Amino acid sequence: MTRVTGTRLSVALVERLSQQDLEARLGVVLPFVTVDPEGRPHPMLASYLEIRAYDAGTVGLVIQARSSSARNLAERGAGTLILAEPDAVVYVKLGRLDGPLPVDGGESFGLGFFLLEVQEVREDAATGWEAGMRITEPIRYAPPPDLTAPWARATLAALAAPRARA
Repeated sequence: MTRVTGTRLSVALVERLSQQDLEARLGVVLPFVTVDPEGRPHPMLASYLEIRAYDAGTVGLVIQARSSSARNLAERGAGTLILAEPDAVVYVKLGRLDGPLPVDGGESFGLGFFLLEVQEVREDAATGWEAGMRITEPIRYAPPPDLTAPWARATLAALAAPRARA
């Protein structure tokens, strides 16, 4: 059962999404869901490399600027980040503050930066009849990206500090 924990990330979630422990989290998938033009959920798979919490209220996201997810986020201004791991099952509802903005060095990869505002945080936990059931492994991909690759360096640089149009 989910419960709303507030409109800001907890200290633990800010730390988890801050990229401070990025190398240990590489390979873990973070589903991100936008809303398509027909009002249906539109999922994509992101990673800890592409998302960064700056504080309890703002998050940066770098994705393909011309993707359906980017278009949905730009047009409807909302997305939900899902963390489904053994130690945390959390849904973070986000609103678009700005983006997609260009990513220096990411032009040839089609990257765009979004600045997002945390609007609601929900934690999920097993109910009584689900006692003992839990997430045993996160969704993973392999091999993990090379952080020295040009697209990864551009992504990390774009997420280094929050930014928006003046």
